[in-house]
Amino acid sequence: MEHNQAVDGLLTLFSKANRDLSLVHNKLYKEFQQVYPENANPMKLVARLKKIEEEMSSLKDQCRELLAAKQDLIDKARTLLVGNRTMLQRLQASAGALITSDDDDHAYQSFNQVIDEWTAQVKSRTEEDDAEPGSNDINKLLFSAIVQSN
Repeated sequence: MEHNQAVDGLLTLFSKANRDLSLVHNKLYKEFQQVYPENANPMKLVARLKKIEEEMSSLKDQCRELLAAKQDLIDKARTLLVGNRTMLQRLQASAGALITSDDDDHAYQSFNQVIDEWTAQVKSRTEEDDAEPGSNDINKLLFSAIVQSN
């Protein structure tokens, strides 16, 4: 029975502490409502900051997924375009037609320019310590890119 009385005493103590803390919370909340304008209430600001911190983690993950999807799209487009271009050049050669050079193919040049800009953007966000010197593997660069936390 002593054990149950000790537990009952603890429960009573915790219940009283909970009521006291709720009372203090309510008094502070009412005081802040009176003292501070609606947008400057410290309690609301703290709650808002906590929510933003939680959402930031999710946003970072979504950005990483987006970057990976964009890189996958670029890789597939490059593979498809280069493959089709190679087949076209073979067809031109077998037909005896003039083969279009890289310098004369404006669409191909534009595509390469977009890829070069993407590569430069990813490289600019890569920490020097994480990148292997001389590495041009865009996938390695992509996954070492930093998603800014600010």
